[in-house]
Parts: sequence; C-alpha cells; structure tokens
Amino acid sequence: MTEAKNRYRASRRVLFATLWLTLFVLSVKVSAGWTTRSLSLLAESLHTLITSFSILLSLLVTAAPDRLAGREVHGHSKLESVATLLLVAFLGFACLNLLGMSAQQLAAATRVVDLPFPTDVSLPLIQLLGVVVATTLALALMGVYQARVLNSPAVRFNAIQLLKDVGLTILVLAGFVGVMWGFFWLDVMLAVFLVLLAARSCWYVVNWQLPLMVQQTAIAPEVLAQIARQVGGVTHCYQIESRGIVGRLVLVQMHLILHPEFMGIASLIAERIELAIRERYGPIQAIFYIDDDVRELENYSFSNPTLEVNGIPYRRDETHSQN
Repeated sequence: MTEAKNRYRASRRVLFATLWLTLFVLSVKVSAGWTTRSLSLLAESLHTLITSFSILLSLLVTAAPDRLAGREVHGHSKLESVATLLLVAFLGFACLNLLGMSAQQLAAATRVVDLPFPTDVSLPLIQLLGVVVATTLALALMGVYQARVLNSPAVRFNAIQLLKDVGLTILVLAGFVGVMWGFFWLDVMLAVFLVLLAARSCWYVVNWQLPLMVQQTAIAPEVLAQIARQVGGVTHCYQIESRGIVGRLVLVQMHLILHPEFMGIASLIAERIELAIRERYGPIQAIFYIDDDVRELENYSFSNPTLEVNGIPYRRDETHSQN
C-alpha cells in the first residue's frame, strides 16, 4: 500500500508541475502571437490550451474527495462539467474569430491591398519559438519517462499530447520561415488548418478523459460478488463498487470478509479475485478492504502495474475507517 501511495503522490506531483509549465508555455505563445499578429501561432495556442485542460482533468480526479468516496450522484462532477462547457465555448468563439480574420487576410490579398493583420516575423521571434519547442519537448520526454516509471496512463496520455503540441509548434516555426521569405499566405493557411485540427483534438481529449470519470456502475455488484465468493476463503463481500468502461479500464473496490484460517493469505486471495475479474472483463484496477472482527478495516491495494484510472491508484476515503 505504501508503494501505491508513493506512485499516487508522484503522479500527482508530475501532473501538477506539467500543468504549470504548460500554462507558462501557453502564456508565451499567446503573448508572442498577439504581439506579432500571427494567426497561426494564436491557432496553435489553442492546442496548448487543450493539452492544459487535459492535464487539469487528470488533477481534478486526485483532488475530488466526493469522487473518491463515491458520493457523486450525477455523471460528472459540476466542476468538470462547467470546465468542459467553458472550454468548448471559448474554443468555438476563438476558432470562429480566427477563421474570420483568416478570411479577411485572404480577401485583402486577392484585392492586392494592405493586409489587415500583417504578421511581424523576426529572427528573435523564431529564436523564442525555438526555446519554446525545446522546453515543451523536454517536458514531454520527462512525462514519457515518468509515465513508464510510475505506470501512469494519465501521465503518458498527457505527455503524448505535449509531443503533438511540439510537432505543431515546429510546423508554425517552419511557416514563419516561409513568411520571412515572402510567403505570407503560409501563416493564414496554417491558421485555418490548426483551427480545424483544434476541434478534433478537443473531442479526442474529452472523449478520453471524461468516460473514465463517469459514476455509473460498470459491472453489476452481484456479478462481482459471485466471482469473489468463488475464490476459496471468502465468506462474504459487500459495498461493491465499479466504474469505468468494460474492455478499456474498470475500477473495482469491495469489502471482503475472510474465514479466520485464511487471514494469513489475504493478499493472495485478493490477487486471485482481481485475476478472475480481469480474465472476464479485461483491464481493471482493484482495491480490496479486508474486514477483520479484531482489527479495524485494513486496506489492501493490488493493481495491475500497467493499468490505473487516470494514472492514480484509487484511494480509500477516510470515512470507511470510521465506520
């Protein structure tokens, strides 16, 4: 259990540090894009915003006691629902404005008049973007390494998003070089392409993050109870909960009462139950509470080292130990 807690805390620290550094990169891109009137850089900033939102969702899971205690009565917490709606509304507003400005740029170019938003590309701007690319790439590679060490799907997912962001920033950087050579339309075309890609990226992130947070039951409790009772030594199981997506990742927790003669091999019994559930329903993360008449409730956590819910071991709420 100590190792699981350490992985949980380390994953949370990595996500927290990644969020702040990504927000810093976002502020640099927005400032540079606004100052230079670069539509492509502003459009690429939307992808960095989406990545920041993905990291924030992963952190919200760790900071939501109601979710961990299973006391939520609706599909998602209000904070996530409001944050998602705000993100979609802002992206819609920003994308429409960027598309409108891009249309004005192209219309002005066809009439051979002064551009309404001339892009001021300079060597210092390219150097600044080079530093941003190097910083984001280092952050993404650190995330990939930490995801492997911590066996955290959430850290890995967000690191991959950062790597994609690096690729798009390099694309914008190449477009700036073209603008310096006189191909001003590259900035406009890249802006349109990145705006359309931002809608797809937003859907991909939301579709990956939010389903794992749904509070609906993934597997019927009676089915899980039947599987648990088939393992020798289990006399009773109760307070069974499951959530997630069957076939993709399911979080299971239950309280077990073992025959006194089997208390010495409680960890082995828990592993057998987890294996039986995994063989039937695919990837899971399981937490078992072994109930003893003599001692208070003892928490046993046996998780597949490569499968976790948003990279964070599910924790026992303190109210359990008080009951």
